[in-house]
Amino acid sequence: MSAHPLKLVVILGSVREGRFGEVVTNWFAGPAKEHGAFDVEVVDLAETELPLALPAIPPAMATEELRPAGMLPLSAKLAAADAFVVVTPEYNHSFPASLKALIDWHFTEWQAKPVGFVSYGAQSGGLRAVEQLRQVFAELHAVTVRDGVAFPFYWEAFGEDGSPNDTDGTNGAAKVMLDELAWWGRALHEARAKSPYSPQA
Repeated sequence: MSAHPLKLVVILGSVREGRFGEVVTNWFAGPAKEHGAFDVEVVDLAETELPLALPAIPPAMATEELRPAGMLPLSAKLAAADAFVVVTPEYNHSFPASLKALIDWHFTEWQAKPVGFVSYGAQSGGLRAVEQLRQVFAELHAVTVRDGVAFPFYWEAFGEDGSPNDTDGTNGAAKVMLDELAWWGRALHEARAKSPYSPQA
């Protein structure tokens, strides 16, 4: 393993009042930090300015001056990241508008980088939201990893201490995803360093 950890940004996607996403994100940050391949930073979209109205020109052509000042620190973190994990609920068989706003305000920040998912919901565990996010990130030239972590009936899946009831199973699933993110993150980091990714060239 390289002496230089990959920069992993974990995105807490729900901004809903009374959200459960903080419990899921706080748990996942533990295995991510313990994995050893990553320098982990959690970003909370509830703490970021994310207007729904986009600028008149596409994000691919936008400059920092067109983004709200409150968004710029997060934009810089996304640009510096080597990999992402999106923590998402499932609302009405899809993902929350806050995530779509974040994604649509950016473009090059996602390119040629791997994305993993931790989802939670009712019977599906948020997997319908994840499958839709895979399509969105593919359009932005990101690479979504195969495996993820899902919590069906999430309100029954965690103990009072914020840990999953099935600790071995969920930690095992997290490790599988993190191993994939580490491989893709390292490979794509090296590839970008040798030849900057430019899909429109």
